Amino acid sequence: MKISKKRFLCRRDGMTIQGLAFIPDGEKLPIAIVSHGFMANYKTTEDYAEFLAGQGFAAFCFDFNGGCIHGKSDNDTTKMTVFTEKEDLKAVIAYTRKLPFVDRDNITLMGCSQGGFVSALVGAELGKKITRLILFYPALCIPDDARAGKMMFAEFDPDDIPEIIHCGPMKLGKAYAQSVLDVDAIEAIRSYPGPVIIVHGSKDEIVDCSYAQKAAEAYQNAELVIIPDGKHGFSKEHEKIALEAVEHFLKKEV
Repeated sequence: MKISKKRFLCRRDGMTIQGLAFIPDGEKLPIAIVSHGFMANYKTTEDYAEFLAGQGFAAFCFDFNGGCIHGKSDNDTTKMTVFTEKEDLKAVIAYTRKLPFVDRDNITLMGCSQGGFVSALVGAELGKKITRLILFYPALCIPDDARAGKMMFAEFDPDDIPEIIHCGPMKLGKAYAQSVLDVDAIEAIRSYPGPVIIVHGSKDEIVDCSYAQKAAEAYQNAELVIIPDGKHGFSKEHEKIALEAVEHFLKKEV
C-alpha cells in the first residue's frame, strides 16, 4: 500500500496547529487522529499514525499548542491546559472532515497519556460523531494529581497554586492545575457511547493501572488490555503487543 506523508496545518483561535498526515491511496478514507502526551510532540506518535495509515486510515498526528517544549505548533506552555488541548483536537477534527478524500463520519481518536485523556474528553463531548477511541495509558489521574498538589515533576499547594508551575524543563501556568480541580475524570468521559480500547501497563508508575480499570468499567463498550510489566510509554516489545490488540480491535464491526 502506497502511503503519502506530508505536513498539514490548521488554525484555532488565531493559533496555528501543525502536524503530519499519512494518506494511503484511496477515496472516502476513514480518519484517525493521534494525540501525544504531556511534554511530548508529534514525533512520539508518528509511528502510530503511520501504523493506522497502514490499516487504511487517513492518519494525522500533530503538536498541541503549548503542549511541547520544542513543538511545531504555537507554543506558550503557560497557557496550555487539558481543555485548551481539547479545543486543539476539535480543530484538527474539523480540518480533517473537510478533506475531499475522507469519510467525514468515520473518525477514530487515538491518544497517549495526557493525549489519551484529551481524546476521551472529546469523545464524551462529540459522542456518536466519533466512531471509536484508542487510549494508551490515558492520564486520567491528572485531576487527582492536581488536587494532591503533585503533578509529574511539580509539587505545589493546591489551595494556593502559583502563577507559574515549574514542571521539570516545562513551565506551566496556574490554569493547568486549577482548571481540573473540580473534574471527576471518570464521570467526564463515561458518556462516550462507542467502542473503546484501553491499553495500559501493569507497572505504570505515572498513571496507576486502576484508572484504566475504572474507565473500562464506566464505558458502555470497552476492551481493556493490561500489558504485564508494561510501564508508562511502552517498550518495543510491549508496543508490539499493544498494536496487535489495536489491529484486532479495528477489525470489529462498529
